[in-house]
Amino acid sequence: MSYPKNTPSIDEMLNLPTGEIAQLPVELLAAMQHEITEASRQMRAVAARFNAALDVRYAARAAEERQIAGKDTGIVRMDDGDFTVVADLPKRVDWDQESLAIMVERIRAAGDDPAEYVDITFKVPERKYAAWPDAIRQGFEPARTVRPGALKIEFRPQGDDQ
Repeated sequence: MSYPKNTPSIDEMLNLPTGEIAQLPVELLAAMQHEITEASRQMRAVAARFNAALDVRYAARAAEERQIAGKDTGIVRMDDGDFTVVADLPKRVDWDQESLAIMVERIRAAGDDPAEYVDITFKVPERKYAAWPDAIRQGFEPARTVRPGALKIEFRPQGDDQ
């Protein structure tokens, strides 16, 4: 598809009023939509490559820092030049729904309210799980799977501790 020579660039579109864009000829709108779609595809590819490069540079070091801190997931901070690199590996917990349903029935049979321990959707909030007594936790352990989320890297000037 060849673009008309008067197709506004992506940068120009940022400054065009919405009403002006809406009044453009349909052929120009179609050309612009194609250009935006292509630019979006390219940006996703660039972001994926950039994030892969950050993984190469920081993932092993972040894993070491997490190990030193005694944790499998969460935020660690590392210095690199004039920046503090904040590496966040979120925790994602999955619960086996059938096992949870069995535990809910056991709690009910014992005369307790399962809502004190689990959400009715059979998802267990991690904060509730962490607050349970060991005896309760052990019964739920077979239903619980912990897996790390995607690593996120953020750069902050040193001294910016937010």
